[in-house]
Amino acid sequence: MRMSILADKNIMNESELKKILKEIKSGQKNWDDENKRLIVRSMINHIGSTDGELRDQLIYTTFFKLIIEKNLLETELLKELLDCSVNHLMFKGIGETGTDTVFTRSFSTLLIALILYKDNAENFLTGDTTVYIKQKLIQYITLEKDLRGFVSDKGWAHSIAHVADTFDELIKNPEISEEDYVEILQQLLNKILVSESVYVHDEDERILTPILEMLDNGLDVKVIEEWLQELPMKLEGNKRHLDCEKYWFLVFNIKTFLKTFYIKINSDKHYESLQNSIRHCLTKIR
Repeated sequence: MRMSILADKNIMNESELKKILKEIKSGQKNWDDENKRLIVRSMINHIGSTDGELRDQLIYTTFFKLIIEKNLLETELLKELLDCSVNHLMFKGIGETGTDTVFTRSFSTLLIALILYKDNAENFLTGDTTVYIKQKLIQYITLEKDLRGFVSDKGWAHSIAHVADTFDELIKNPEISEEDYVEILQQLLNKILVSESVYVHDEDERILTPILEMLDNGLDVKVIEEWLQELPMKLEGNKRHLDCEKYWFLVFNIKTFLKTFYIKINSDKHYESLQNSIRHCLTKIR
């Protein structure tokens, strides 16, 4: 288990990192002239910064450029970043709500997505590693309780949208089978059935993206149709033990997801039976 990228305490503070990333982004400085490993180590250590500009517009976008656009990070360093994210950062403060640790968890999943995208193109991860990532992502999405989208003064948290993006990259990997699809689908659908808050930042569309990818790749539509058939009864059962506000949060989240789902597949004749199932389910939800 590699820990060196986090264990090495020789890192820039946030203001130093922000300054140099801005200079690199503007073209004032060149990667060839800088200590790349020091910058990357500082980026991973500050990946959950509460400074939205540093976290989102500088650290994440710089990782995107380094990994996807410029191909400047060697395979071993990508594996080190992946190990750090999957085994440590993604679970920092897991189970907390309303705290700043969500930014670390959420943006480390985005880094995992970038590395999975790179692996889908270059195949440098073993099959066992890919399966292990799947297991850890399922563990993470099950345990994640902080469902905030945009946080005032701190920017995007968006934990569920980000992990949905990561699942979308994962299921494109040939090591992930249709059996894995069913397991992943269940966890994504479970995150629709939440009553603690209302999704208002397009989480429904982001959750749908990997589901549609799985359907296109061979997921049996009957699995979703069976879920839809049982959904009104499940909702009725929740009505008995939820207070009124939380119950209507749950109804809103379900209806929004189903309506978005219907619109997304409306023009595809292959999903006519699924459209009918969604429409029937919506008529049963009160």
